[in-house]
Amino acid sequence: MLAMNELEEVMAQHTERLIRLAFYYVKDLQGAEDIVQDVFIKFYDNQQNYEERGELKAYLSKLVINKSKDYLRSWTYRKIQVQQKIFAKQAVIRRDMLVQQDEQTIIENAILALPLKQREVLIYFYFEEMPVVEIAQLLNIPESTVKTRLRRGRELLKPKLEHIEWEVLLHE
Repeated sequence: MLAMNELEEVMAQHTERLIRLAFYYVKDLQGAEDIVQDVFIKFYDNQQNYEERGELKAYLSKLVINKSKDYLRSWTYRKIQVQQKIFAKQAVIRRDMLVQQDEQTIIENAILALPLKQREVLIYFYFEEMPVVEIAQLLNIPESTVKTRLRRGRELLKPKLEHIEWEVLLHE
């Protein structure tokens, strides 16, 4: 059982990365923060189910992925989407440190606009710097599917990022 100070260390080490990961799924900072908070609560309450094998980063990532996907299927998310469409003209979009006005933001926004299947493999491959083998294990899909989704994601990004020299697309 983790002591409170050990849990605080784990949270300090992983929170920012996990919020970014959840944000890439749900496209909402508040929702991403809530997801990560729920994941840490679940992790603390169910520590006995986690066997320490040096895979804490992957374990927490998997919890965030599953929670994010659950959120995207939830009634709350659908309700928020409808409200945002209705009140889009009145809404002021909150920007923070995750979203800045530079080429990185343009690239991230282009990736966020992709379908989930292409988006998630691009995020893991380029932003989390995970190899194809680990992505395949994390998502429980064959390596060839990961490679296909990466290729398709790059193809979808090319027209959106013609004016940016993102090294990933230059070598394709």
